[in-house]
Amino acid sequence: MARMSVFHHACTVPLARAIHARAMSVACSGTATVTAPSLNKKKEDPQVLLGMSEQDLQQLALDFGQQSYRGKQLHHLLYKRKVKEIQDFSHLPLAFRNELQDAGWRVGRSSVHKAVTAADGTVKLLVKLEDNRLVETVGIPVKDDKGSVRLTACVSSQVGCPLRCSFCATGKGGFSRNLKKHEIVEQVLAIEELFKQRVTNVVFMGMGEPMLNMKEVLEAHRCLNKDIQIGQRMITISTVGVPNTIKKLASYKLQSTLAISLHAPNQKLREKIVPSAKSYPLDAIMKDCRDYFHETSRRVSFEYTLLAGVNDAVEHAKELAELLLKWGPGYHVNLIPYNPIEGSEYKRPYKKSVLAFSTALESRKITVSVRQTRGLDASAACGQLRNEFQKTPLLSGAEDQQSQSELLVVA
Repeated sequence: MARMSVFHHACTVPLARAIHARAMSVACSGTATVTAPSLNKKKEDPQVLLGMSEQDLQQLALDFGQQSYRGKQLHHLLYKRKVKEIQDFSHLPLAFRNELQDAGWRVGRSSVHKAVTAADGTVKLLVKLEDNRLVETVGIPVKDDKGSVRLTACVSSQVGCPLRCSFCATGKGGFSRNLKKHEIVEQVLAIEELFKQRVTNVVFMGMGEPMLNMKEVLEAHRCLNKDIQIGQRMITISTVGVPNTIKKLASYKLQSTLAISLHAPNQKLREKIVPSAKSYPLDAIMKDCRDYFHETSRRVSFEYTLLAGVNDAVEHAKELAELLLKWGPGYHVNLIPYNPIEGSEYKRPYKKSVLAFSTALESRKITVSVRQTRGLDASAACGQLRNEFQKTPLLSGAEDQQSQSELLVVA
């Protein structure tokens, strides 16, 4: 990660170009000085290349007095070569690299703090962010009948989650902040680097509620689609439901899948499982989903975590079918057998209960699938993402490395 270098004492051409790029504030009267507010602004709002479009990178090159094709080179280095440090941009002139660094620019890639591999090949990465908090992302390889491997990246959108769904480990670990677009994009690149192959699918089903960070999620979505070239239909955005956000998302007319974390067929039970449901009644969600389908022509998927003895009875399945049929076509139910987490009273349902629930839906013409549990032994399965550093950053300093290792939990 590039440090801000000491600025030149004279108003040199590189410094002037950096000013034009709005990378720093300079008062020039024979000598160039940087004011305290400028330093603070740079610390709060760093100049990050990752997440920028090819057009933006071309403009950046022009701002620094370079030809526009340098921006195309930057784009190639970021998204094809996946270079992590500006000084490793060997295709670019050294002077240009130095100017970028002097102006406070950096690539925006973080280090992987730890990787945990499950017996089925699923890998959970703990990415250490700039503020020393950890965020978790999961790589899920699936081999089809023809032998080709589909690689799904399950990415986080927040450090922790504020919604505290009762069955989910992430909310129990607390909430710190939203992720920035480059911190979302870099999770996909980290998965590709570890597996040494392209990610084919992305699901926003990791830590956090994507709709509470919609601006950065949509910008990351654009980058994943346009720059990393993952098809929109290979991207899923999951939400437990935040008022007014489904309508807003529909206005973008994305071809990606919208997945609603439903988990109950009625409002009373849903409030018990999902506390935030009190502010977003079930009928309001269903109306917004119906409108979303009409607006985008994209089928809405409903995530339904089966909790033994709570919401997994055949009667619940019948009630769920009635709810969906009431609000029209275009729905799909994805059943998720509960994945155990520490400190929870919930239990995983028996396979016969899952089958009975699925059969009850299918007999009522509801399209249904049962999610295959992946990464369970690495605590990388749905609902299990949690670490001790969502609220409190990692300790710094070499003397703390041992205690950091001991504190890390994969639960």
